[in-house]
Amino acid sequence: MTPGDSAPASIHRYLLPHEHQVITVRRHPAVLMTPIGFVLGGLIVAGVLSNLLAKQGGAVVSWIWWAWLILLAWFVWKVAEWSVDYFVITNQRMLLTTGLLTRKVAMMPLSKVTDMSFQRSITGRMLGYGEFVLESAGQDQAFRVVSFLPYPEQLYLEVCSMIFPSKDDADD
Repeated sequence: MTPGDSAPASIHRYLLPHEHQVITVRRHPAVLMTPIGFVLGGLIVAGVLSNLLAKQGGAVVSWIWWAWLILLAWFVWKVAEWSVDYFVITNQRMLLTTGLLTRKVAMMPLSKVTDMSFQRSITGRMLGYGEFVLESAGQDQAFRVVSFLPYPEQLYLEVCSMIFPSKDDADD
């Protein structure tokens, strides 16, 4: 979790002048498990096929490795996308910024959140990530599910305390 003003500069451009960010988190690295699996699986397949087809000629083997390099480039793209995706909670709203070339910023005011829960799969409990499910008073929602969030219990408690402040906080 990123406290105070240590969020990346790319996030500050989406904040209003009168709001300040409270929490900024990048999605859990577990979001990269599938791309990692594809790249490693592709490497194994490319290695096995290279050994089997080595006698037939170098052209087939080079195509196999070019295909794996394309898969590796896709993996690098996924890592680059992950590095710029953030879930931001300000004093007034929640933002989900995604995309490397086409930047998408989904926003939901904290005052519109009527229900929020988080879910953790077995893998999520082992690796330390969870998923938020948000419900709002309006029918159209910019985002409903935010997956692969690190520290889901801490985030859940922090957001709930902001959405439903205690009566003692209101008196201050």
